[in-house]
Amino acid sequence: MTRVAVMGAGSWGTVFSMILSDAGCDVTLWSRTAEIADEMNATHTNEAYHPGVVFPANISATTDASVALADSDLVVLAVPAQTLRDNLSLWRDEIPATAVIVSLIKGIEIGTSLRMSEVIADVAQIDPSRVAVVSGPNLATEIAERQPAATTVACLDEESALRVQDACTTDYFRPYYTTDVVGVEIAGAVKNVIALANGMAVGLGYGENAQSALMTRGLAEMMRLGAGLGANPMTFAGLAGVGDLVATCQSPLSRNRTVGVHLGEGMSAEAAQAVIRTTSEGVKSCQSIVDLARRNGVEMPITEQVAQVIHNGKHPAKVLQAFMSRETRAEEGHEQDV
Repeated sequence: MTRVAVMGAGSWGTVFSMILSDAGCDVTLWSRTAEIADEMNATHTNEAYHPGVVFPANISATTDASVALADSDLVVLAVPAQTLRDNLSLWRDEIPATAVIVSLIKGIEIGTSLRMSEVIADVAQIDPSRVAVVSGPNLATEIAERQPAATTVACLDEESALRVQDACTTDYFRPYYTTDVVGVEIAGAVKNVIALANGMAVGLGYGENAQSALMTRGLAEMMRLGAGLGANPMTFAGLAGVGDLVATCQSPLSRNRTVGVHLGEGMSAEAAQAVIRTTSEGVKSCQSIVDLARRNGVEMPITEQVAQVIHNGKHPAKVLQAFMSRETRAEEGHEQDV
């Protein structure tokens, strides 16, 4: 039986523990707070994130990282992107030497502009082939009800990708695998920012035409950055790309879209985040993505405008105005460069 440590008992970490348990894994869930760990062990619930949902009784919860990590075959990281470095610095000596480290995190590190797999390899001092990424249209609230969903597992080492795929395959959760870690991570991070922009459009009262344009041009930004970093263009046509983009931009369950809606309605970024009470990775990562794009000579006008709203207080209506006033050009596929 595959032994898995899931480090992080938030919304997605708890649900992914359920998936792993349903797939036949021996799962230990690490929680930052004793209240959640005690609740999971006593009643198999996590009311703070999933009220009314009962999780498998065989998921063991703890606040002791060394207990969770002991003898693990897979170590799943489900903490906010900007806390990953500090948390992993505390855990790395406890991670078994043969374990595959799996990131559920969709963000880019502030300051370094590193992808999460790069942060993991750097902090844990391991070969990148031991790091896998899970990313796709995976709204945790729906999966908590065991509604059908699919995802992408990415790892440079195909055998490790298959190990992770096997560990999280159930009758309601279908993972596909790829070796394109760069493409999967860029898609996962950028789609959060585009969802913020799409939410702003909703909050401003704009309809489907404006939202479709934002999503489509957002996909183009995602593909340009991915291409600049060596990703496979086909990744962005798959679950981790357009699949996750559509779900995150269109679903009211999406935290990033919801923050965007509040911004469009006139809230500040701080107030909008306070309302959802959980991390919006798009808010945290937008400037880091802009920095990464500039270093690689990639144009990302929507992402840049979102960063202006978040960090400089620009009015959301100006995002759409800036987008619409750009010089007209050929669409991708009809020009020299993506």
